[in-house]
Amino acid sequence: MKALIIGTGKMGQLIAKTLKDQGHDVLGMGDVLNPSEIMGNIDQAEVIFDFSHPDNVNWIAPLAAEHQVALVEGTTALSTDQKILLSETAKAVPVFFTANYSLGIAVLKKLTSIASKILKDQWDIEILEKHHNQKADAPSGTALMLLEAADPDHEFDHVFGRNPQSKKRGKEIGVSAMRGGTIPGYHEVDFEGSEESLSLSHNANNRQIFVNGAINAANYLLNQKPGLYDMDQMVESALNKAV
Repeated sequence: MKALIIGTGKMGQLIAKTLKDQGHDVLGMGDVLNPSEIMGNIDQAEVIFDFSHPDNVNWIAPLAAEHQVALVEGTTALSTDQKILLSETAKAVPVFFTANYSLGIAVLKKLTSIASKILKDQWDIEILEKHHNQKADAPSGTALMLLEAADPDHEFDHVFGRNPQSKKRGKEIGVSAMRGGTIPGYHEVDFEGSEESLSLSHNANNRQIFVNGAINAANYLLNQKPGLYDMDQMVESALNKAV
């Protein structure tokens, strides 16, 4: 695999190291402020990894489409317009986009969807996420993804943070975020019944799980036609091969 990496922070560096350890070629790293290695090697690249800042999507997505390079997009907190841009890019090249590249999270999302369908009419639903003190966006993209899995038809009010209020709980799903220390990522979906409760949770021990998922996504993309792909499709593809 011949790869370019957008972003030179912890995630970008870990992707680069893992790719090199696996025998892949890292042709360059950079961002909108220092794009020279990206622009100089774009014609030789097979895939672009972007786990950086939302602003980079605005120039990386068109660049991938123009030069026919697959895109693995892992940046969270994208605007509606940026998500539309990814959809447009996917008409020209394969694009993989998800809020979380963990296989465990993909399973948690599936389990949340199943549990919600069964329990939502009689049980309360709450979502909790915890991350390190350097994470800028809250709630996390993964928490929002789990919220969508729990409420795909938008039947509930979505309450974020539970600010001071003077009313009882209505038909709603609460989403809470905690920031502190060096927590790589923790997500929990709680279903609270009248005399019993069910908790589904996932704990990320380190960033390597996201890197492994991103590289698996890239390998998956290299065999796909132009389109927008996510963890659900990759997991379903793996299941079909296993059967």
